[in-house]
Formats: sequence, C-alpha cells, structure tokens
Amino acid sequence: MSVEIPRLLGLGMTMADQLARWARKTPETVALRFDGTGRTYAELDERVTRLARALADRGVSAGDRVAVLALNATEVWETYLAGVRLGAVVVPVNFRLVADEVAYVLTDSGTTAMVVDAAMAELAAKAREQAPGVRTVLTIGADYEAALAAAGAEPLDVDVDEDAGAFIMYTSGTTGRPKGAVLTHRNLLLHAFSQVAHLGTGPADRVAVPGAPLFHIAGLAGGLPPLLLGGTHVVLRSGGFDPVATLDLIERERVSSIFLVPAMWAAVCAVPGIADRDLSSLRRISWGAAPASTTLLRTMIDTFPQAEVVTAFGQTECSPVTCLLRGEDSVRKIGSVGTPMLNVEIRVVDEAMRDVPQGGVGEIVYRGPLVMKEYWGKPEATAEAFAGGWFHSGDLVRQDEEGYVYVVDRKKDMIITGGENVYCAEVEDVLAGHPKVGEVALIGVPDTRFGEAPLAVVAPRDPADPPTPAELTAWCRERLAHYKNPREYSIVAALPRNPSGKVLKTRLREEHSAGSLVAEPVV
Repeated sequence: MSVEIPRLLGLGMTMADQLARWARKTPETVALRFDGTGRTYAELDERVTRLARALADRGVSAGDRVAVLALNATEVWETYLAGVRLGAVVVPVNFRLVADEVAYVLTDSGTTAMVVDAAMAELAAKAREQAPGVRTVLTIGADYEAALAAAGAEPLDVDVDEDAGAFIMYTSGTTGRPKGAVLTHRNLLLHAFSQVAHLGTGPADRVAVPGAPLFHIAGLAGGLPPLLLGGTHVVLRSGGFDPVATLDLIERERVSSIFLVPAMWAAVCAVPGIADRDLSSLRRISWGAAPASTTLLRTMIDTFPQAEVVTAFGQTECSPVTCLLRGEDSVRKIGSVGTPMLNVEIRVVDEAMRDVPQGGVGEIVYRGPLVMKEYWGKPEATAEAFAGGWFHSGDLVRQDEEGYVYVVDRKKDMIITGGENVYCAEVEDVLAGHPKVGEVALIGVPDTRFGEAPLAVVAPRDPADPPTPAELTAWCRERLAHYKNPREYSIVAALPRNPSGKVLKTRLREEHSAGSLVAEPVV
C-alpha cells in the first residue's frame, strides 16, 4: 500500500537563500560591483530584506508580479533578489521598448508594482496609462532609498515553493505578441548548478561579468553562478558598448570570466594594443545569443590564449543554456554549439516526433529541470510547446557522430540582431497597419556589425503610390523598439508565394543574401 507524502513548501533553496547563506558565512566578501562601487554580501542581504519589506508594506505579497524597468544598476539586482525573497514573481522589462509594448507586458503579466529607473520614469508613466492594475511604483534614487530606510531589516518569514514562478521573461513567437516564459526558483538554481558543475570551477573563478542587460535572460542567469559560489558579480553599464572600457574593467576588477555577444567580442578583439593589457585573470570567455563566424572565433582564441573559449547555446524558456562547446573543442568542432549541458536531455526529431538519423536535420527538443514551467496565461501555447512531452525549441539542427550539435536554421521565424531577438510576425503586423502597405515580409540579412539585420520586403497597396522607406521608418519608430525597426526596405511588386499561398522567405533571403538593397520596380 502506497502512502502519499505531503509536499512541504519552503524547503527548497532560492536565489535569496543563497544570498543569506553567504551573508552569514563570508559577510565582508564583495557580492556585487557596478560602476566602481560595490556591496558586500552582508550589505546586499540587508538591503534586499529591506526592499522586500518595503514592497510588502505597499501591498505586494507572494505570487504578485513586480515589474522592473531600468538600465543596468545595483538596484535592479537588489529588486530581483527582493522579489524572490518575498515570493513575488519578477517581470524584467526591456528598457528599449516603447510605451505600448511596455503596457502590453504590464497588463499581460498582471503586474501590480514596479521598480523604475529615473531615466525610464516618463516611459513608465505613459505605459501605466494603459495598465491600471499597477498600484505602486518605486523610482530608483531618493524615493527608493527612503523606502529602504523606512523598512525593517528583520528576516522575513515567507515560505517560497521552489516550483513556483520566480521570473516571467518575455519572449515572442510567430504569433507576433510576446509570451511570458515562467521560470521557477528550481529552474534557475539548477541551471546555475548545472553550469558550474559542467564547466568546473576553482579558487580563481571568483569574478564574473555577464555582459548583457539585466532584463535579458543572459544577464539574469549569468549573475547566478557567482551568487551560488559566493563570488563577485560585476554588472556592465547600459548604453553604447565600449570595448576599451570593458578591457579596463577586466584589468581593474581582475575578472575571471565574462560573457559577451559576438558583436561585442569583435569590437574587443579589435582594440589597439590589446596584447599589452594585463588580462591574466581571465580564465574563461564565452559567447552566445547570436551567430558568430569561424573567423571571429579563431580571433578570440588567438587574442586570449590563456582563456577557455566557451560557446553557449539555448533559449529563454530553458533558463537559458542547453548546450555548451568547451574550450578543448573550440577549434576541433568549430561551428558547433557543443553537447547538452548537465541536466539537459535532447532529441533531434521530425514533424512526427520521430528521431532523425544521425547527421539528419530535425528540430531539437528538450526535457529536464531547466525547462520553463509554462507560458504565462497561455495554456494553448504551453500545450503546443510541450507537444509529445518535450519542449519544442523551433531550432533546426543536426548532430555528428560524436553527438555535437550544429545549428542549421531556425524553424521559428526570428532574426537575431546584436544579441536581440526580433520576431518577424510582430514587425510585419506593425508594417501591415501602414495605409500604403499591401503585404510585407521581414527577413534577416547578413550584417557585419550585428550578425543579422531586419530587412522588410514590401508590396504596396497601390502600385501607383508606394510607401517610401522614410515613411515606413517613421511609422515603425513610433510603434516598435529601435532594435526591431527594419534597417532597410525593399519595395517590390508582389511577394513570392508557393502554391498554398505561403510567402517564400527562403527565396527572399537568397535574393537579399548580400545585404544590399535593390528596390525592384513596381509594375
């Protein structure tokens, strides 16, 4: 006779528990560094508790959503940990979005409280006009510090279920509207553990720089290994990337590992006099979030001979890394994204969920404790994503005889430009609303700086009065974040379609493969 064992909440570990652990064990160790200033584990732990209490005093309780709209800063990381400590669900918001896009995230997530950068206050206020559910806002600065000073520092007695949502990370799909991937406390901590165990760590692995915006999954997940190990998390400033300042940071902070997207690495490797820099602290350099050329990878290997080069591959819904290519294989398997990370199980399947033969192309699907819980409030999209009991990535890959994964194409209609995801359906929907646009298709074309760039192929509603690129640019700038805007436009008579009416984007990519534009005559 089987006995059902009751499930107890609050027995699992969270990110905030790791912070408290190190605050007790090594209180004077620097936990966080940003823009020349730092917080020890003891200081960070107290501030996180005060912020959690300040949010609770403003009506935030376990399960409530707390949005964060801010440039990279110490306070952003504090808010993430405070939300976790309180049992709330944190909703990072891309600061590059326009007000309508921010409002969608706030309303879709059911956000009730916001922490906002002073530089984003106007944007937040405009977005809140469409999001009446947001009841309270803390603005980073005097308002934020006053709230912490007024709150108590006594530890909170909150039971947090490790399988409850910790973060809602918004990512789009072919429907054009962003979906919120719910990542649990267990997802994120096991991801950090798996990465640390898979890559291996030593006494010198103490200072990490996840060189991404904190609203991005790479910025969030990248800060967790140093927290797990009691190390130091160094946050990069937002804004235009400065490769010289980044090298200065590596030298000054004695950085042991750093993640950057390929465009950033290209800029860093091109800095004059880099060979004369003292970069001896670097033990590991990693890249991901966008394609990298084999030329760039060889340049990175040559520029940083003392460091292991690691390729990280995955997606937001998987917390995010699923495959890693280790340093010893960086040359031998150049072009691959590696093999599955610890706690990640993969298959390469066809449309009927049958395993494809070795070397064949199929969709990579995932299973394991790093995969998200669900898409927030979207049961149908969740069911579709987990069809057959595996999470469907939308990435088409092949595996070689040793099990190394090579990405062939993206099944999902998506462009990656400078590490940011641009979803074609969303941009196409905006352009289709222009009165002069009859039909439109967005494709990615090669770009030397960003890897890919969005190019819109437009057929006019009236051939005698086609829209101009300037008109379309102005239209998009008002409705889309800057990075989503097409860089170029091609005005054509009609979009190529197959017999069933589907737009032949493969043909469009071939026609524009050089990235140059020749506007075809409208007839």
